[in-house]
Amino acid sequence: MELADLRYDYDAHPPLEAADLAEDPIDQLERWLADALASEVIEPHAMSLTTIGPDGAPGTRMVLLRGLHDGTAVFYTNLESRKALDLSADPRCALLFWWGPLQRQVRLEGRAVPLPRDAASTYFATRPRGSQLGAWASPQSRPLRDRAALEARLAEVEQRFDGRDVPMPPFWGGFAVTPQAAEFWQGRPSRLHDRFLYERDGGVWRRRRLAP
Repeated sequence: MELADLRYDYDAHPPLEAADLAEDPIDQLERWLADALASEVIEPHAMSLTTIGPDGAPGTRMVLLRGLHDGTAVFYTNLESRKALDLSADPRCALLFWWGPLQRQVRLEGRAVPLPRDAASTYFATRPRGSQLGAWASPQSRPLRDRAALEARLAEVEQRFDGRDVPMPPFWGGFAVTPQAAEFWQGRPSRLHDRFLYERDGGVWRRRRLAP
């Protein structure tokens, strides 16, 4: 396989114009998420999260968007994970959605703040029991001797909570990312893609087209 020979031309959409976009980028993100959901894209709410480590180096991983509330993008995680520790030290972060079948991507750049414990607990109660138990069992981002060690931790947790509801761990919670900039990218033929950048100017969003 020669990667340099792979070629795809993006022709799924007509030109994207400023008039097609919502005034607020979160509203526009909701529109494109709805399109991705209707198109049966696998996990349309999956997004990459980039954080800044204590040494200034970036780290990126995939997480799941779990809500768009009051102009923020919400996700949940183990608060002792690398991403959570990074955000606690430096709240600056970036999110990226990519929907290949729709030939679209969205970038958000902003700051993350921890969610209140009651909000995280309300969400945790809606998770499948297996996911709740997994949250207790996994020492996320820390070394494991082997898979058997993880399964042993899970067995212990299953026994501990047998026959009763699984409470939210004290080391589990969520973050809300408030974007300061957002870019909407739609693929177009000959790599002449349509790109629009939203930037916050005080309490107002300013929007402009970018060259592909």
